[in-house]
Amino acid sequence: MHTAPRFLLLCLIVSCSLLLTACTDSSPPPTADVAAQDEPQAAEAAAAHPGEALYLKHCAACHDQAMYKAPSRLFVSMMGAHNILQAMNGGLMAQQAAAIDEPGRRAIAEYLSGQSLDQANSQPDAPPCNDSSDFDVNLTPVSAGWGVDERNSRHQPLASGGVSDDEAARLEVKWVFAYPNAFKARSQPGYGGGAIYFGSQDGTVRALDAKTGCLRWAFRATAEVRTAVVVAPWQAGDESADPNIYFGDLLARVYAVSARSGELRWQRKVEDHRDATLTATPALYQGRLYVPVSSLEVVPALDPSYACCTFRGSVVALDAASGAPLWKTHTIDETPRPAGTTRAGTTILAPSGAPVWTSPTIDTQRSRLYIGTGENYSSPADGNSDAIIAMDLETGQKIWVSQQTSGDAWNTGCLSEFTTDDSNCPEENGPDYDFGSSPILMRLDNGTGGGQDLLVAGQKSGVIAGLNPQDGSVLWRNPVGRGGVQGGVHFGMAAHGDTVYVPINDMAYPEDLTRYQYTTEARPGLYALDARDGTLLW
Repeated sequence: MHTAPRFLLLCLIVSCSLLLTACTDSSPPPTADVAAQDEPQAAEAAAAHPGEALYLKHCAACHDQAMYKAPSRLFVSMMGAHNILQAMNGGLMAQQAAAIDEPGRRAIAEYLSGQSLDQANSQPDAPPCNDSSDFDVNLTPVSAGWGVDERNSRHQPLASGGVSDDEAARLEVKWVFAYPNAFKARSQPGYGGGAIYFGSQDGTVRALDAKTGCLRWAFRATAEVRTAVVVAPWQAGDESADPNIYFGDLLARVYAVSARSGELRWQRKVEDHRDATLTATPALYQGRLYVPVSSLEVVPALDPSYACCTFRGSVVALDAASGAPLWKTHTIDETPRPAGTTRAGTTILAPSGAPVWTSPTIDTQRSRLYIGTGENYSSPADGNSDAIIAMDLETGQKIWVSQQTSGDAWNTGCLSEFTTDDSNCPEENGPDYDFGSSPILMRLDNGTGGGQDLLVAGQKSGVIAGLNPQDGSVLWRNPVGRGGVQGGVHFGMAAHGDTVYVPINDMAYPEDLTRYQYTTEARPGLYALDARDGTLLW
């Protein structure tokens, strides 16, 4: 499992566990001494939330069970109170909620999300723009997606960035935006037309004027938007230009929205698995949108009675104009099937997992895309986890798979701090070395203007690898970081020229010491490598 990151995943597990506890009411009664300490407070704490009984009556039969296409309670709780209420008030759950009155729907939304709708309504948004902040057709996008270019180099040259080294030291704050109803911000903004576009925890996607910070428009998705926003290109000066922006949400839905007005053009759910989600930014290239699919099915695996697991990572190609599906390729070719039983007698389904947390890297010369995968969820592990995979842009056919860590299967049943029954933990028990950062396609300089292409990838093991994009063979490897549960590369490497820049997390985490039994020190920091052979520059 990768991002969350793991500490966020643990928060989700705790939240889910608390919700389940509230439903089952399986806690032992308090002792007389404890009950006598503050009876009014104890009575208030023990009182059931008004939405609990309504949820159990109208919703739990689908969302507390492994019901096809019904998001688990964990996912519903992360949608936020507004989005849950919206789903019942004329949205996807309108029919199921028809017998519930408006106060009851509000109670369910607040119970599941842990948020007060009244408090959420009181939080201010950015001030609205006036007519002088209209879409500027002369300010075309400077990036071709999440990684600046199709190769995911994340290098912004001075010509498009517009800020020199000297000017950077003199920058001052011009305006600030505070996200309403949020305690995290994970959606990288896209820029175009004089606006920045970004998602938020409560599912709101906004267009803010880049100069003033005023609000041009806001669009509400069905759940949190943590992907970056991709702005489609247009011809500068074209007064009729009304390009799309693209993004995905927590419930595996992809959206195309007008960059001018925020009007919905289309939306498409790209995976029916109840625990599927979109964390990586779709890649836009030549009229197609390439969407990576990940999941949080590792979370219900904490329950020893849960048959783990049925999810397989995938990439889905959509027509960018209409949202029509063109092809879908799973990271694991075969459908999970029974592979034994756990100590608790629960069926093991395998192979599973290999989610895709990374935005695809586009190889325009070879007509391919490259992705990185995460761990398997169940035993036995297969050859597609912790791998870099090349796919054909036109058909989605796998061209090669280069696995960098073999035998990696893990789920939350392995977390001793959250369960006393680890029977759902795969035999491999990790090491959980996902690829969470997009691979970078580099063109090395041989001094004559040409040179060799190289694919550079970093994973949570802390190892950076240089691969031949033709066949996936490993050209060099460098263990830059110590690696671990919260170690190695989690996000955003970058490259320029023949240099690759590597951020190493290696965050202190108690499980690292027991799981990996390290004999070396953590090495968090920023590193520069010579991409020609992987040697350390600084």
